[in-house]
Amino acid sequence: MAGLSGRIVTAFFFVLVMLGGLYGGRIPFILLFTLITAGCVWEYLQLTLDKGRWRAKLRMLIGLLFGVSPFILTSSVQMGWVKSSESFAALMAILIFPLVFTAFIYELFSKSPRPFANVAYIVLGMVYIGVPFALLDLIAYDGEYFYANIVMGLLLMTWANDTGAYLLGSRFGKHKLFPRVSPNKTIEGFVGGGIVTLLLAVGLGFLFEELGRFDWLVLALIVVIFGTLGDLIESMLKRSRQVKDSGTLLPGHGGLLDRFDGFIFLLPFAAAYILIFR
Repeated sequence: MAGLSGRIVTAFFFVLVMLGGLYGGRIPFILLFTLITAGCVWEYLQLTLDKGRWRAKLRMLIGLLFGVSPFILTSSVQMGWVKSSESFAALMAILIFPLVFTAFIYELFSKSPRPFANVAYIVLGMVYIGVPFALLDLIAYDGEYFYANIVMGLLLMTWANDTGAYLLGSRFGKHKLFPRVSPNKTIEGFVGGGIVTLLLAVGLGFLFEELGRFDWLVLALIVVIFGTLGDLIESMLKRSRQVKDSGTLLPGHGGLLDRFDGFIFLLPFAAAYILIFR
């Protein structure tokens, strides 16, 4: 019972923070997702990089700065802090490329048995986590318009897909979806999560008018397919590292990467659809 109450309390405050960040305006939105991006990148780096020595913290810091730099760059553009393509290119050169080469220099002196693997993991962290969250800026902002409801809709559908898959899979699941990576996921759960997500998309089409009803249904399909794949890919990462959760930040719920794995993976596909058809 104590574990269940802890999960409920964590979920309650998590929802409050998310609502405040989403609907508090542009600055709270940027602060919220900067912290989420940083938390996810940090947990990913803890799973992948060499650890043990105090000097490894410097490697983690380089990877963290590199991972959040795409979101910081796109946020600067959307807020008007960077007003030209030349300034954007200069800022990218200042922030991103020196960090990559700093990682190489660090490994030269780190005495790690796998220096190039560490650099590769740092770069992959930006691609896997940093870039998708940067694309979230392109979904949320369109000139002077700020579409918090679109981001909220994507989050709600992601959580609906996860919850529906868990509840219906636990009750009716018999056929394994991908046992090599995630033995608890079932085909019945996948179908159930998809149905719940599509039903929610119908409601969002009436509630949030920023997108058409057909658009919400298309996004629901993107959430079901790519959100599930993102969950499986993070499970593959954790299984390769022989850990159950990516972190312990959210008691009873694991880490931030556990909560946003599907959302991260669907963002490039959702952003592509929204940017083309909005």
